[in-house]
Amino acid sequence: MDLRLDGKTALVTGASSGIGRAVAKALAREGVRVGVAARRTRFLDTLADEIEQEGLQRPTPLEIDLSRDGAAVALVADARDSLGRIDILVNSAGGSRPVSVDASSDQWNEGMTLNFVRVRELTHAAVHHMIEGRWGRILNITGTSEPRGLNVANSAKAAVHAWSKGLSREVAKHGITVNSLQPGYIVSDQMMRMYPDEASRRDVAAREIPVGRFGDPGELADLAVFLASPRAAYITGTAIYVDGGMSRFAF
Repeated sequence: MDLRLDGKTALVTGASSGIGRAVAKALAREGVRVGVAARRTRFLDTLADEIEQEGLQRPTPLEIDLSRDGAAVALVADARDSLGRIDILVNSAGGSRPVSVDASSDQWNEGMTLNFVRVRELTHAAVHHMIEGRWGRILNITGTSEPRGLNVANSAKAAVHAWSKGLSREVAKHGITVNSLQPGYIVSDQMMRMYPDEASRRDVAAREIPVGRFGDPGELADLAVFLASPRAAYITGTAIYVDGGMSRFAF
């Protein structure tokens, strides 16, 4: 299937590893000119080398620390300078923030800022240009709606889902879609820290995941690329699980 993505541009945050890295590669393979953003530039340079070695257009590494005030607007400006425009925005930066009931306001503010506030700021900075171009795709990599305890990221991702739904209704008339992908146990640096050995991963997969294994980042990236394409023009305002059937709720 021709996804009709050749010549489009994309900004992918959190691209130094895991899901963001996989999405950046998958987009590049479809002919998308990609800007890859993260704090760890050495990993971005390695990613750029790997993509170029496949005979694809080298992506543009964009160093950014999204914890800084003003970082989102600055990143969008840098990406537009490098790419000319942003057709596709993939918000993949963020991370788990488990906390206790006694967690401080600073802990909550830090987690909400990274996992929700910066996503909103990035998107609102980019979406005005998409409106001018009458086309755009916004993809948010979020997380489970079934938290097992207090985690700032769970609350932040729930906020992303609600905000995304509202935004999708505002921008659909401009040819822009807004969707969220909810990964389950996808192989990543974070998952490898939580489950460092094969036995622990087999155990949790047997107990929690109907398909019986962890997911590969590329499996989520395939769906992300489709949603980023003109082929997915009638899909917007959704939050889609990519978790091997792990979620228990039908809705």
